Amino acid sequence: MTPIRSRNAFASVLSLALATALMSPALAKGPVLPAVLSQVTAVEGIREYRLPNGLQVLLIPDDSKPTTTVNVTYRVGSRHESYGETGMAHLLEHMLFKGSPRHPQVWGDFNKRGFSANGSTSYDRTNYYASFAANDENLRWYLEWQADAMVNSFIARKDLDSEMTVVRNEMEMGENSPGRVLLEKTVAAMYQWHNYGKSTIGARADVEGVDIGHLQAFYRLHYQPDNATLIVSGKFDQAKVLAWVQQYFAVIPKPKRVLPPLYTLDPVQDGERAVTLRRVGGVPLLYAGYHVVPGAHPDFAAVELLEVIMGDNPSGRLHKRLTDQQLAASVFSFSQALADPGFMIMGAQLAPGQDLAASRQALLDVVESVGREPITQEELDRARTKWLNDWDMGFADSQHVGVALSSAVAQGDWRLMFLSRDRVKAVKLADVQRVAQQYLVQSNRTVGEYLPTATPMRAPTPDRVNVATMLKDFKGQDAGAPAETFVASPANINARTQRLTIEPGLKVALLPKTTRGQAVRATLTLRMGDEKSLANWGEVPSALGELLDKGSSTLNRQQVQDRMDALQAEVSFQAGDGTLSVGISTKRDNLPAAIELVGDLLRHPSLPADALEEIRRQALTGLEGQRKEPQAVLSEALSRHGNPYPRGDVRHARTFDEIEADWRAVKIEQVREFHAKFVGTSQAQFAAVGDFDAKAVTQALQRALGGWSSQQAIARVPSPLIPVPPARLVLLTPDKQNAAMQVLQDLPLNDLHPDYPAFMLANHLLGSGGDSRFWNRIREKEGLSYSVYSAVQWNSIESNSQWVASAIFAPQNRGKVESAFREEVAKVLTQGFTQSEFESGKRGLLNFRQLSRAQDARLAGAWVSNLYLDRTFEVSAKVDAALEALTLDQVNQALRRYLKPDQFVFGLAGDFKDKTP
Repeated sequence: MTPIRSRNAFASVLSLALATALMSPALAKGPVLPAVLSQVTAVEGIREYRLPNGLQVLLIPDDSKPTTTVNVTYRVGSRHESYGETGMAHLLEHMLFKGSPRHPQVWGDFNKRGFSANGSTSYDRTNYYASFAANDENLRWYLEWQADAMVNSFIARKDLDSEMTVVRNEMEMGENSPGRVLLEKTVAAMYQWHNYGKSTIGARADVEGVDIGHLQAFYRLHYQPDNATLIVSGKFDQAKVLAWVQQYFAVIPKPKRVLPPLYTLDPVQDGERAVTLRRVGGVPLLYAGYHVVPGAHPDFAAVELLEVIMGDNPSGRLHKRLTDQQLAASVFSFSQALADPGFMIMGAQLAPGQDLAASRQALLDVVESVGREPITQEELDRARTKWLNDWDMGFADSQHVGVALSSAVAQGDWRLMFLSRDRVKAVKLADVQRVAQQYLVQSNRTVGEYLPTATPMRAPTPDRVNVATMLKDFKGQDAGAPAETFVASPANINARTQRLTIEPGLKVALLPKTTRGQAVRATLTLRMGDEKSLANWGEVPSALGELLDKGSSTLNRQQVQDRMDALQAEVSFQAGDGTLSVGISTKRDNLPAAIELVGDLLRHPSLPADALEEIRRQALTGLEGQRKEPQAVLSEALSRHGNPYPRGDVRHARTFDEIEADWRAVKIEQVREFHAKFVGTSQAQFAAVGDFDAKAVTQALQRALGGWSSQQAIARVPSPLIPVPPARLVLLTPDKQNAAMQVLQDLPLNDLHPDYPAFMLANHLLGSGGDSRFWNRIREKEGLSYSVYSAVQWNSIESNSQWVASAIFAPQNRGKVESAFREEVAKVLTQGFTQSEFESGKRGLLNFRQLSRAQDARLAGAWVSNLYLDRTFEVSAKVDAALEALTLDQVNQALRRYLKPDQFVFGLAGDFKDKTP
C-alpha cells in the first residue's frame, strides 16, 4: 500500500523528509574512489556516485549512533504495470525475499544477523531496506545480497504459489478497514486512465491469475542497475563501502534493453465525481479529493502548506469549522508527492449520530471557500513553521533520511528533498492563494460518501516537470559538523549516564551525547495512587492525559501549540492506570524550555470543558469503530476470560459497553479533582538521551517539577499470578474478510528469574524471529498469514508474565492455521530446536538487543524503567552474558518447563462460514 503523509486524527501520520546545513560539491571531498566509480555531486553531506552500468549510489555518513541502514530503491511501482498486471510490482517485492541459488533462506539470514528489514511498494518505486548494528560483515553481506537479488532471484512458480495466499491475506487485512477501502475507491474514481487510480496491492483477479513468465519478465525489465539507487546511511567506512559496491554491483552488466516511456495522463477533470461505500461496522467517513501538480512542480510547496492550513489540529480550518462545531469527531488532510500529477485529500470522521449531510457541506464549504476567505499570513507562517520543524526532525535521523530519499528518487531526483524545503521557505502568500483557487474547485473534486452537484470550473492542465533542467545549477546548503561515535554497550551507557534525584522524588538519568541535528529524546513518568485510591475513576485518568496539552493557566490551546512549534518540540501526554507519561522530542538548545513548558502544563493545566467534549466524541468514535473488528473483539473476550476483579478496580477488564459508559460519565470536575489529588513528583522518573546541556536540563527540571508533592499515597497496584482456566473461544464478526487468532498462557516468571534468558530465546526461536518456527511454517511454507508471531509480556516485579501468540488469516483458512500452529507447538515440545536454529537464533536475538540500545527514544524509556526498578544497564549486560552462555538443552528444557498447551486460552474471531466451534 502506498504510504501516505497526513495531518489528522484519523489517518496514520508519516514524517516528511527533513533539514540540515550546506555542502558545496566543490568542497565535498570524499574517499579515494575505485577506478570504475565516479562522483557525480554532493549536497548537504550526501554524496552521489555512479557505476558505468548506471547504478546510482548515495552515501550519508553519520557516526553518531552505531547503526547502518541500506536502502535500494528501484524506479518501478504500480504506475509501471500493464493491463492485467495490477499488483505485480508489490507481488515481486514479496518474491524477492524468497531468495536466490546463493541465498535460499533470506529471512533466516536476516534474523541471525539481527537485521530490521523490510520492503515497500508505492506508485512510482519499490524499495528494500535493512537497519542493523554497524559492523563490516553485516554491511558487506547485505550489499552482496542486494546485488545478488537484483539479477539472480528465483521468482519461481513454487514460491509464487505459497506467497499468493500471504498477499491475499494482506489484501484481506486492508479490506477490514472501511477507511482504507473508501480511500482506494475514492482515488480510483479520481483517475480515469492513469495507474494512480489502481491500488498498489492490485486487483485480486490479477494477483491470483498472474503469469509466472510475465512476472519474471517484469523483474528482468525493471530490476537492473540503471533503474536503481543504492543508499547507505549511518555508521560505515566510506572507502570500504565504495570498494564493496564495485566488487558486487559493477560486475552486473549494463542492460541493453530500453525502458518503455510512460505517457498516460488523465485530462483535466471536468465535473464532480462521487463514490459511496457501505460496509458493516465502523463510523461515517468523508473524503474530498483534488488533483494537484507533480511532487517536483514548484507549486507543490503550496500544496503541502495548504495541507497543514486545512487539516492541522487545532489551528486548521477544518478543525475549527467541523470538530469545534461538533459536526465531526476529527478531521484530517494529506497529499501525495508523485512523479506525475498527484492528489490531495481532506476529510472528516464522524461520531455516531452526527449529520453526514451537514458535515459534508461544511467540509466542502471550508475547502472551496478560499476565494471568499483568503489564506492569511498568520496561517501561512504557522504552517511553514510546522512543516520545516518536521523536516528538521526527520533530517536529524540518518536512518530516516536513508529510507525517505526513496520518495525523492521516485519523483525524479534525490535532490528534490532539499529543493522542496527551499521552496517551502520561499513560497509567498499569493502563491498559496493562487494554488488553492486553481485546484480546490468544485469541478476538480471527488467525494467519498456523498453525491455532488456539477458546476464546471476547471483546474490547470496537468503537465510533467523537467527535473534535470530545473536542478542543473542547484546548490545545497552547508553540511553541519559530524556527531560523535557512540558505543551503545551497557557498560558505556552506564558510564555516560548521570543520575540524580530532585525532591520530593523525581529520579533523573541524563545521557548527553552529540547527535545528528542536535536531536534529543526525553521521557517523564509520574506514578500515581494505589489500589484503593485509583478505584472507580473510569476514564477520568485517560481524559486528563488527553487534556494536558489543551492549555495552562497562562497559555490557551493555540498558544501551547505555537510554543511547541517555536521550540521545535513534539510533546505527548498519556495517562493510564497509576501512571502519567510524557514524551519529548526536540533539539539541544530547546530542551530546557520544553521541560518548563511541560512543567507548566502538568502543574497548571486549564482542563477546558469544551476540549473534554471533543475528546469524549473522539473516544466514542474510536470505540464504535472497534466493536466489529476481529482483533478488537477477540482482545476484549480474552482479557475478560478468568479476570477476577470487580467493576471499578483498575485491573478489571471492561467490555466495550463499560468503556463507553465510563467515557460518557466523565465530568470536567472529576478530571480537575483527579489532577489535584494524584499528580505530582513524589514518585517520578525522567530520562533524556541525545544532544543537551546536562546542567541546564537539571536546572529546568528543578524549576519545572521540583518541590511538587502528590496528595495521595503511592503504591504499585499488585498484579499476582491468578490461574485462568483453559478455553477455546470462537467469535463471529460478520462481513470481515480478515480473521484473527490469539493464544494466551500465563507464566510464573519475571525478567529477573534464572529461566528468563532461556525462555526468551526459546520464544524467539518459536515465534518472534524472522526465521522462527511459526513464521516458516504458517507464513513462508503454507502462505496462510501475513502476520504470525509469539511474544512474552514480561513482568518486572511479580512472577506473572504472559505468553501471547497471534496470527491473522482469511476466515476460510481457520482450520489450516489452527492445525499448523498446534502441530508446530507439539513438534518443538517433543523434538526440541536444532543446534543450527539455536546458534543462529542466539546471534540474532543478541543483535536485536544491541540494535534496540542504539535508539535514543527507546534508551530513554529503558532508563525510566530502570530508575523505577532501581536498576542500571548492568542487568542488561548480565542478560546478554546469560544468553551467550546458554546451551541448546537449557533452551529446550525451559520451553518444555513453562509452555503448556493444555493451559492455553485459545481465541478465534472472524466471519466464519463454518459455525463449528
